[in-house]
Amino acid sequence: MITRLVTAIALFAALAFTFLPTPPGRKKAPASANWASYLGGPDRAHYSPLTQITPQNVTDLKVAWSYAAPDAGQMQCNPLIVDGVLYGVTATVQAFALDAATGKELWTFGDPLRAWHSTSRGVAYWQNDAGTDQRILYTIGGFLYGLDAKTGKVIPTFGDNGRIDLHTGLGEANRDKFIISNTPGTIYKNLIIMPVRVAEESGAAPGHVRAFDVQTGKLVWTFRTIPNPGEAGYDTWPKDAYKNPDIGGANCWAGMAVDPKTGLLFVPTGSATYDFYGANRKGSNLYANCLLALDAATGKRVWHFQFIHHDIWDRDLPAPPTLLTIQRNGKPVDVVAQTTKSGYVYVFDRRTGKPIFPIRETPVPASAMPGEQAWPTQPVPTLPAPFARQSLTINDLNANSMDLDSLKTIFNRIDKRPFAPINQTTGTLLFPGCDGGAEWGGSAADPDGILYVNANEMAWIFQLKETPKQDVLAHLSPGERVYSTNCQTCHGPERKGNPKSGYPSLVDIGQRRDRAYVSQIVSGGKGMMPGFTQLAADDKQALLSFLFGDEKREVSATPTKAATRQPYQPYKVSGYNRFVDSKGLPAIAPPWGTLTAIDLNTGQHRWQVPLGDVKAISDKNGGTPTGTENYGGPVVTASGLLFIAATKDEQFRVFDTRTGKLLWQTTLPAAGHATPSVYEAGGKQYVVIACGGGKLGTKKGNQFVAFSL
Repeated sequence: MITRLVTAIALFAALAFTFLPTPPGRKKAPASANWASYLGGPDRAHYSPLTQITPQNVTDLKVAWSYAAPDAGQMQCNPLIVDGVLYGVTATVQAFALDAATGKELWTFGDPLRAWHSTSRGVAYWQNDAGTDQRILYTIGGFLYGLDAKTGKVIPTFGDNGRIDLHTGLGEANRDKFIISNTPGTIYKNLIIMPVRVAEESGAAPGHVRAFDVQTGKLVWTFRTIPNPGEAGYDTWPKDAYKNPDIGGANCWAGMAVDPKTGLLFVPTGSATYDFYGANRKGSNLYANCLLALDAATGKRVWHFQFIHHDIWDRDLPAPPTLLTIQRNGKPVDVVAQTTKSGYVYVFDRRTGKPIFPIRETPVPASAMPGEQAWPTQPVPTLPAPFARQSLTINDLNANSMDLDSLKTIFNRIDKRPFAPINQTTGTLLFPGCDGGAEWGGSAADPDGILYVNANEMAWIFQLKETPKQDVLAHLSPGERVYSTNCQTCHGPERKGNPKSGYPSLVDIGQRRDRAYVSQIVSGGKGMMPGFTQLAADDKQALLSFLFGDEKREVSATPTKAATRQPYQPYKVSGYNRFVDSKGLPAIAPPWGTLTAIDLNTGQHRWQVPLGDVKAISDKNGGTPTGTENYGGPVVTASGLLFIAATKDEQFRVFDTRTGKLLWQTTLPAAGHATPSVYEAGGKQYVVIACGGGKLGTKKGNQFVAFSL
């Protein structure tokens, strides 16, 4: 016990703290001035009631302050602002607090050398009723930390000396499996309910939803997304699927919404593993790909809806749902709206789960893959109309591409049917692709019942390949076998990667990075790459020796521990490949990114505009913006403005919510792949955006930039 305490003290002493006193005279701000919860509130509506910035004066916006973080790279953080203090997270997962009116640093927490591997979308804030206990809760890797909001110091009475292991409650069999959280937890009274990200291969940890006590860190309740015997949904899986070590996932990684009035928690879940081939999990697979309405206090299921039955397309629900009120038959109805990667919005009565607009089970193609049983139907809403294109013809290819003929050849070969299962012969076109329609930035909503959602329109091509059985790998060296088992899907058999789709080449990696850096990435992951924590030390060393070209080779080799432990997956996709031309431009015609306003009172679109621009293309086409892939969501205000960055062209834009007209834009120091926050400090309205770049080929940045009049 004493040894563990000393170790914990040493750990926290090693963390890089910088503390400055909270400015004197800090007063409690009105609720309208704060942005006290992820995406603006527990409803995740991305909405601010502030009106100081208007359509008439928005062109007068100027940079009010900027904060340079000590590290650069992708930042997805949506900062919180409470009583004049801004709380955020850097690219290397250091938490910080700033004076929200000046950008002056108040405190920081965390060691970038330990925390760089987990991209963070921000923090959660909690305080007791008296306001005497104020806490910041956020994750570093696989741990949830509790910090004093005033000082940034660890609260030692929270969990185990200030932190909780996110493996808690998942059982001994999952103790060493990859699990982190990229998205802030959801606060309900004295609970924090945690979203988690797990691996997407066979053998992943289960994605059970768990609530922890905010003050003690103790586990309060668990909802099993892969049901046990006797639980509803158990019969939608093969017998004993819950204890099959090859089956995992069905996790909520995107975040949740909660209705404080009813105590209902709305949890969107992702696919079960493996993402693209599910012969070992025949059935509809509840509660994967569901919106769960749970009692936030107990975790008991109230209702659910499944968007994809037996998912074999990686159609995770990509964002928290949005809670809003609409008018139906002259009466207000509290609803929950869920956007999807497929480009649809599903709208439900918040209390009952009854769809506001009819949803039809639509027949879809069967799978030709051995052992696979695709579900025969999938639910498609009749309204609203999809906010992203649903099908493509050869006339929809990018006429500006110098590779048009070869793009046509590819397009004519692949399976383009909606919901076509991925095959091993021609390949399958997935559109919208793995990263949208809607993405993790989520949707905004105003009190008039209008939903605003940005979307990606990128086609991806997938093909299943038979996985060699482990004895087929006997001729490979130990390191090459580990590489083939764990890395080849993304980086390719020749280690050339696919830079256009975000997977770097590993050829001659030793000329660009040192061994320690690569070792850290293998263990901890980086960005969207999970850490391979299951690798034994000798297997990891063999992999590093192979990558750095100094592995001793023998005529034959015996199977490694990694090869014998790794669950056998008979088919895997050959790679995550965007359908692009030789210059990396989308193979399909614009728009490649859109912003849409949808009236949920009627189910009708109000307007849709391209979001983002590739000037080299739009200049050839009369100046019409092309749209671009985009990550990060919009924010709307009571004065009728919509603020959004998100795009790879590094612009920050403001649109008129009534018409979709672009009112103002400015160039950021780096692309803002994050959702902005709107708040008031010292009587002045601000909007702040994290500018980290580092995605979609954009340069890296390290600034949080605030604008005001």
